[in-house]
Amino acid sequence: MPEAPALPPEAVLMQIISGKWASMAVSVAAKLRIADHLAAGPKTVDALAAETGTHAPSLYRVLRALAGLGVFAETDRTFALTPMAELLRTGVPKSMRGIADYCGSDWSWRPWGDLLGTVRTGETAFDRVFGEQCFDYLAKHPDESAVFNEGMTGFSTQTAGAVAEAYPFGDFRSVVDVGGGHGAMLLTILRHHPGVSGVVFDSPHVAAGATPAIRAAGLESRCRAEGGDFFRAVPAGADVYLMRHIIHDWPDDKATTILRNCRTAVKPGGKVLLVELVIPPGNEPSLGKLLDLEMLVVASGKERTEAEYAALFAGAGWKLTRVVPTKSPASIIEGEPA
Repeated sequence: MPEAPALPPEAVLMQIISGKWASMAVSVAAKLRIADHLAAGPKTVDALAAETGTHAPSLYRVLRALAGLGVFAETDRTFALTPMAELLRTGVPKSMRGIADYCGSDWSWRPWGDLLGTVRTGETAFDRVFGEQCFDYLAKHPDESAVFNEGMTGFSTQTAGAVAEAYPFGDFRSVVDVGGGHGAMLLTILRHHPGVSGVVFDSPHVAAGATPAIRAAGLESRCRAEGGDFFRAVPAGADVYLMRHIIHDWPDDKATTILRNCRTAVKPGGKVLLVELVIPPGNEPSLGKLLDLEMLVVASGKERTEAEYAALFAGAGWKLTRVVPTKSPASIIEGEPA
């Protein structure tokens, strides 16, 4: 078959400009659990509106737009799941419902309206809009924190299997997942490597949510959750200190503190492993270059190049030894004590 003609530049740019329309529509569908309501089969928009407590004509317009993007399928105002919509179901493999919910939440979305202010001043937009740092805000708002943690679990499920397969965790006996949330990453690793034990370490209010997940996975004998503050210390004596999308949340000084605490805690011959999106050189497209803007707006951190990670490691007593690609967009950045 002949290749489809390339879109003209104005059409491509319009797709980029209008991205927020599609993003928010997906987020609304995720918040309303539309895909869950369709799990048993197609339903009319009136039935969906009744089940979700929404205005049927407005809901129809949102779902019609998403059907035009392939997220749902419509026949005479009746909607059904598509392969993309299946990923908006709760609890399915590689579910992205939590990610979509998080990305469209008011506290996550509103700071983006002040991106220009951040570009002008260098100040984090979230801090300016809400009057405090993102993680301090979430600690005080349990409902928003629950959305955040489910979103982070969704991100973990996109990469956990690829990370577990790409790195020889079976060569070690113990792993501490620093900032491990509800344990999705570490539990996947333990299932792949039965000789390994681990600790999910996070803020106390977050780590509490990991205990039920550990129990549900049947891994209580090899895994536990522990609460604490990684700016002060991390659990000592492990072979591997793993962090998935943690260091990218912080500027260099705070990232260095976390890495130094891991350096103090690690057993001789141990490793530090960062699961991050490494920024490629030049004009190569990269999800990391866009995620870097999320860090600019919402957190105070950034995505980094391999050279920047090497410098960060060196300042915290580590030596970057290699970058291991995975089948996901994320890579494993390995360090050993310098």
